[in-house]
Amino acid sequence: MKNITDKLAERIKKLGNPTVAGLDPRVDMLPDDLKKFAKDKPSSAKAVAEFTYKIIDKIKDIVPAVKIQSAFYEIYDEYGTVVMKAIADYAKRAGLIVMADVKRNDIGSTAEAYASAYLDGDLYDYITVNPYLGYDGIKPFTDKCAEKGKGIFVLARTSNPSAAAIQNMKLETGDTLYEHIGKLIAEWGKDLKGESGYSAVGAVVGATNPAEAARLRAALPGVFFLVPGYGAQGGKGADAAASFDEHGGGAIVNNSRGIIAAYRKPEYSSLAYYDAAREAAIAMREDLRSALKL
Repeated sequence: MKNITDKLAERIKKLGNPTVAGLDPRVDMLPDDLKKFAKDKPSSAKAVAEFTYKIIDKIKDIVPAVKIQSAFYEIYDEYGTVVMKAIADYAKRAGLIVMADVKRNDIGSTAEAYASAYLDGDLYDYITVNPYLGYDGIKPFTDKCAEKGKGIFVLARTSNPSAAAIQNMKLETGDTLYEHIGKLIAEWGKDLKGESGYSAVGAVVGATNPAEAARLRAALPGVFFLVPGYGAQGGKGADAAASFDEHGGGAIVNNSRGIIAAYRKPEYSSLAYYDAAREAAIAMREDLRSALKL
């Protein structure tokens, strides 16, 4: 039986592009003709929406998925919440797989409420989840994945520089903490594997640590990776390649500012922001294809 990760893998294969575009707009990122209208929270949320809709229109035939970072919408209070849902709906109607980067977790009824908030309904195909509370904080999400045909990506080895202070700690078993978490993710998702062999329970594995990503890839053959850290954080296609399997599958690479703020780069400065986003998405596709020898 197909799961959401099978559908994601099929769309990646169809477009020949394992890229997820991060929709993380900020007012200071907007071009002047939109920024001038952003006077307060309602108008800022509206400006962000217009900015994002036009980017979706330009990249929907290039990238298979988008990832919406909730923090950049929550800052506009209820206006941002409405806009985030509207953008997710717009992206879904454009045929994109939609991920909500919310990093939620808790235990008991609170975890159940988080799972219901983001995985009920048709807006989000995946959300990101924090593993720190253990299985009773994960089970409400995996239950909802099974019920609704959705997926989660659980933080394993993140791309930020200080993550190593915690995630690389050695345990008595000899594993690092991130390796132990990776094994837990595989266990948590073992009953949610699809036809591709990949589970609906994936792992977040940063492109900025390719040697560590390679170890996780070898140890977790049934776990699909969401790979942040490309672009603004320094990761390149050659770094991200460590997260892919021997067939060039099993992962999708996120790029946020490098796509949606591409118009600020000298090579795209003559283009409208949405055209620059398209060109940057194409360039990333070619970088990944070259690194993966596709």
